Amino acid sequence: MKTSKGFGTRAVHAGVRPDPATGAVMTPIYQTSTYAQEAPGKHKGYEYARTQNPTRQALEASVAALENGTHGIAFGSGMAAMDALVRLLQPGDEVLACNDLYGGSYRLLTRVYGPLGIRSRFVDMAGTPDIEALIRPETRMIWIETPTNPLLRITDIAAVCRLARQHGILTVVDNTFASPYLQQPLELGADLVTHSATKYLGGHSDTVLGVVATRSDELAERIRFLQNAAGAVPGPHDCFLVLRGIKTLHLRMERACNNAARIAQWLAHHPRVATVHYPGLDSHPQHALAARQMRRFGAMVSFDLVDDNLDAAMQVLQRTRLFTLAESLGGVESLIGHPASMTHASIPRQERLRAGLTDTLIRLSVGVEDADDLIADLEAALGH
Repeated sequence: MKTSKGFGTRAVHAGVRPDPATGAVMTPIYQTSTYAQEAPGKHKGYEYARTQNPTRQALEASVAALENGTHGIAFGSGMAAMDALVRLLQPGDEVLACNDLYGGSYRLLTRVYGPLGIRSRFVDMAGTPDIEALIRPETRMIWIETPTNPLLRITDIAAVCRLARQHGILTVVDNTFASPYLQQPLELGADLVTHSATKYLGGHSDTVLGVVATRSDELAERIRFLQNAAGAVPGPHDCFLVLRGIKTLHLRMERACNNAARIAQWLAHHPRVATVHYPGLDSHPQHALAARQMRRFGAMVSFDLVDDNLDAAMQVLQRTRLFTLAESLGGVESLIGHPASMTHASIPRQERLRAGLTDTLIRLSVGVEDADDLIADLEAALGH
């Protein structure tokens, strides 16, 4: 399935062709809701913009190429993409999901699909879990985040997918934290890959979009039907922005990964920091696995303070100047957040604590600024 072109070449060129009408090098924003037909049912491949849009199709082809897939399907948000994938199931089916995942994903599975008869179990998938012991007859989908949000745990994608395939279970990997540059789950056996393209793919904190990639013609057909039938599609301008962001994905990720590695090492030796969660550290429990299945270790870092009280964490969160206190991640600018009260507030506290997500955990999305300046900002915020 791999192409002969390098990742950077695909990031710049995949899915993008000069506009046939004008020769425009950049994909135009086709801001239209409908298309003229020569006769009823006779058109140029485009009927209505919910169903087809040339800007969206260019983005979908680009993401498919980056993931070494054959199909890309774009949605109005990462959650809309996840919603379409869960719709592949039926009442009575079960989703087996990691217990350390994005709060919005937990909310969708439990509060939206739980009452509709699609149950979810949240289990520890770090390392190479004993999936065989966890599978039940009703288990029809395994939902993997790796690295997880926010504790940066790593799951052995190939091992889980291999066993799931033996049982006829669909495997989905949320690849948002890694991006296709760092990790390509389809190469490791996953059936479906999903992204909040709001994050690293877009890369500039200026749009909201989701995307799914697969190699399966049958799954792609079913998901495209849901995309059109439910209508949770992105607008052409959002697609244009993500296409633009993808062109520098490899460059941004290299710089951000370099910065994150330096910051993680610095935090690991700070007297006020108890634990640093970063797969690039030798102390990380799945460091060797991350090194095997990822190109680099990513640009997300989280840490717990020695001072095990909420006030101490709040002081750090409000003292940074370069790290902006905000939701989201994956932009060129560095962000700092408090998962327990922000991104993961929808998960009941006892569930969070069982997964290891403490009330004092701080999450960093490391951007592309100068690393020395970012470290100085954290040093001022942490104090001594």
